[in-house]
Amino acid sequence: MKKTEKQKMNHNQNKHTGSSGFNDQLMKAMKAVNSISGRSVNEADLKNHRKAVERAGSLTAPKANVKISSFNVGDIRCEAIRPVYAHNPRYAILYAHGGGYISGGLGYARVLAAKMAIATGFTTYSYEYRLAPEHPYPAALDDSMEFWTYLTREMYQPDHILAAGDSAGGNLVLCLVQRLLESGFPIPKALLLFSPWTDMTGTADSYENNKELDPILTRQYVTDASKAYIAGAGDPGEARFSPLFGDLKCLPPSLIMAGRNEILLDDSIRLHEGIIDAGGRSILDIEENGWHVYQQMPVPIAKRAMIRLAEYVSGLVYQTESDNGE
Repeated sequence: MKKTEKQKMNHNQNKHTGSSGFNDQLMKAMKAVNSISGRSVNEADLKNHRKAVERAGSLTAPKANVKISSFNVGDIRCEAIRPVYAHNPRYAILYAHGGGYISGGLGYARVLAAKMAIATGFTTYSYEYRLAPEHPYPAALDDSMEFWTYLTREMYQPDHILAAGDSAGGNLVLCLVQRLLESGFPIPKALLLFSPWTDMTGTADSYENNKELDPILTRQYVTDASKAYIAGAGDPGEARFSPLFGDLKCLPPSLIMAGRNEILLDDSIRLHEGIIDAGGRSILDIEENGWHVYQQMPVPIAKRAMIRLAEYVSGLVYQTESDNGE
């Protein structure tokens, strides 16, 4: 464990333990399915990988208790996932899916989008931003700005939207908020981040410490994905690619959820520490038996994580309304 993590272990951090419900063989199978290390620039392999993650998402996404509708914002395909019960139409979640900026779509996004909608009672909006290497930086960020503008112009006040993202989607919503701040625009009420990819330099200690434990990612895959996304446009350590090194002072309250066994663990820990050091509000939620975006899987620790997310959102939203007399 890094010294900085030890120093702040008791500051706005929750640790959770419990059986993951997975055995070693299944973990190995997950790693084989999810990793395309060293082949992310191969067109045929990338095409097959994209199909696989879309199919897996479509098959595992919760279908009961939600209503799904499709729409377009310009050329961007989008979905609205509304909870059937306990729906609060005044608030919404903008959700950016993960996939290393090189894979993922509405089918893949549907898993966490549906879970968040059910957990919070808010409609969750996901969108199919353009992917690298066909569409490198800043295509995904430009699409996110267009989608944010649509939601805030047509449907919701900015402070009634929570921005969520997993992995590369966490990177994307962080970069979105930082761009909004730079432009002087209103920002979301909160950030909900699942194993966010905050540092594209790939130099954190957790890459080495957890390389045998992470069933989803490898350093090679992360490196390939970052190269495809950046495409020579700059250095991975620049804030536009690695929001960890950007301005963290004015970020909205953030819930950062991570798994102890993932190579991107330090990306979450250092983001949390950076927000706290900048005077912001952050909760770091580490599942001791979790892996990268473990909340996607139909396992007990994922269910418990969504309960904690619901409690966080409820306290943040309804306590604010109470304080404001709404």
